[in-house]
Amino acid sequence: MSLDENFLREAIQLATKSLELGGGPFGAVIVKDGQIIGRGHNRVTVDFDPTAHAEVMAIREACKTINDFSLKGATLYTSCEPCPMCLTATYWARIDRIVYGNDRASAASIGFDDSYFYDQVNKKIEERDVLMEQILAEEAFSSFKKWSELEDKTEY
Repeated sequence: MSLDENFLREAIQLATKSLELGGGPFGAVIVKDGQIIGRGHNRVTVDFDPTAHAEVMAIREACKTINDFSLKGATLYTSCEPCPMCLTATYWARIDRIVYGNDRASAASIGFDDSYFYDQVNKKIEERDVLMEQILAEEAFSSFKKWSELEDKTEY
């Protein structure tokens, strides 16, 4: 039995535990240097938080564990292929690798169809279902300008 299989089984166990706690059937663990540094299970309906997906919860815990916002060198093990939000969070966290169990088609077959979100991201801004309107661009850019001038900023 490989380490990948062991860590993915832990994520699958968290998905099952999530059901017992009132969440969706998703679990995730983050591993760095052979150690689990973050665990998460779906808490969307429990916490009334649409961002409380298993992968996001695991990322939050892992970052706190290592006291860093970068998880470079880590692997995300997740019971299901990450949705667009979780995939993007994985990139923001600088995670190097994702190992997953179920794919998006399997998730769709039980009512978790993310194709709408994938489609929306690929559309031009003016074609998306959520109205997006840019105003006060120059005023908003002032904080960007201040950021770019900071000498002691933490890049991310």
